[in-house]
Amino acid sequence: MSEDPARDDPHAATRRLVAVTLDEASIGHAGRDVEHERAIAIYDLLEENSFRPHGDPEPGPYALGIGLADGRLVLEVTRPGGAPVVSHYLSLTPLRRVVKDYFLVCESYYAAIRTATPSQIEAIDMGRRGLHNEGSELLRERLKDKIALDFGTARRLFTLVCALHWKG
Repeated sequence: MSEDPARDDPHAATRRLVAVTLDEASIGHAGRDVEHERAIAIYDLLEENSFRPHGDPEPGPYALGIGLADGRLVLEVTRPGGAPVVSHYLSLTPLRRVVKDYFLVCESYYAAIRTATPSQIEAIDMGRRGLHNEGSELLRERLKDKIALDFGTARRLFTLVCALHWKG
């Protein structure tokens, strides 16, 4: 067995995202640092993911558009050429608290980097990662009957959901 489990799975290439876009109307204009963070989050998601809409009779790969509409998270799944597969609209209410808490801890973390001791920074970072994991599990739970994805993919998707709220 190889070190790369995807290499041993003949269907891994069809259970993945090959393109991700954030709806420009949802995110608005942000500073260069925020734009850079969004680009890194998309890059990380595309580098490693496991994604398959339930009930899709055809194999992937897939493209994903992420946006906000009427207070809902919109996930538009298409084929790489643009043919629609499925759209999911999820209430953001269950995610609001964890996103808000995550941003508060992130602000503390970035402030701590400038003035705190390494042990204080590590403690804040552990809290930040814990909230990120909580949000990822919540997102995965919300999608369980809609899209099959692993925890790592859910983590990277949660990062992008947060990216919709980054104001810079």
